[in-house]
Amino acid sequence: MATKKAAKKSATAKPPTKSEVYAAIAEKTGLAKKQVAGVFEALAGVASANLGKKGSGVFVVPPGLLKLTVKNIPAKAAGKRMDPFTKTEKFFPAKPASKRVRARPMKSLKDMV
Repeated sequence: MATKKAAKKSATAKPPTKSEVYAAIAEKTGLAKKQVAGVFEALAGVASANLGKKGSGVFVVPPGLLKLTVKNIPAKAAGKRMDPFTKTEKFFPAKPASKRVRARPMKSLKDMV
C-alpha cells in the first residue's frame, strides 16, 4: 500500500518552475541566479545558431543529455488521396513546407532514469 501512495504522490507532483531550476543550479554551483540565467540564455543562442538556416541542423546539449535535430518537411500539394482512416478517396488541402525540431535523449540521460 505504501508504494502505491508514494507512486501516486510523485505522479501528481508539479514540475519545478524556471526560477526554482535556476535557484537549484545556483545553489549547487555557487553561482548567482543571474549568472545561471545568463548561461541558459547563451545556451539558447548557440542552439538557435546551430538549428537555424545557416546552422548544421544538429545541436547536442553539452554533457550528452539531448540531441536536437531539425527535419525539413516539404510542401504537399492539394489533391485527392486515400484517407488512411476511412480507406476512401478524399480531397486534402495543400500544406506549406515546415520544419520540425526533434529532441532525442542520449545514453547518459537514459541511464539516469
